[in-house]
Amino acid sequence: MNNILIAGAGKGIGLRTAELLNGTCHLYTMSRNLTPDLDLLGTDFRQFDTAADDLSGLTGLPEVLHGLVYCPGSINLKPFSRFTADEMISDFRQNVVGAVGLIQKVLPSMKKANGASIVLFSTVAVKNGLPFHASVAASKGAVEGLARSLAAELAASGIRVNVIAPSLTDTPLAGSLLSSPEKREAAAKRHPIPRVGTADDMASIVRFLLSEESSWITGQVIGVDGGMSTLRV
Repeated sequence: MNNILIAGAGKGIGLRTAELLNGTCHLYTMSRNLTPDLDLLGTDFRQFDTAADDLSGLTGLPEVLHGLVYCPGSINLKPFSRFTADEMISDFRQNVVGAVGLIQKVLPSMKKANGASIVLFSTVAVKNGLPFHASVAASKGAVEGLARSLAAELAASGIRVNVIAPSLTDTPLAGSLLSSPEKREAAAKRHPIPRVGTADDMASIVRFLLSEESSWITGQVIGVDGGMSTLRV
């Protein structure tokens, strides 16, 4: 049975991915807190903040790791003139530096798998250029560049690296953006397929990218966005 590690599994897309994969693999999960929903799954859990904690304290992971999903993220939206350097650094630390540190930590175990997959998350705002998204778009753009470079570097080791770039998705992280029927309707209308995304939409693509069905896919940024990044209707 494959060993899969999900970082940011406490809620939202990470939790839904854990629910979808549970029972199909030996599932290791990480989040800042053990949420009740994650606790119910009975995964091999580590309470850990990848953006702040010392990775030397992350122990007990498998000797061979077949998949890594990095779900921690941020939605910090405001006019560019109001961003502080500390806020920008915080977004980079969570979205990029945390992913880098965790990948470096588990890379020896992934190389032993003779075929492994890393799945990272970006945002439609990298491709589209949305107002008030300067910090998240900058840090997630760095994630896309990181993924392409790693995909090239790690291909010879049998490790694939891909990115999912969602549009607005109905998760706790986006709660303030979908807090009323009016906001939800307006958000849905911005997409050619007129609805917001769901955690199921994203978790299903994660499952595919971890599986052998995607064994010839690497270095890709896959838009799961209702057509927002490519269509005008």
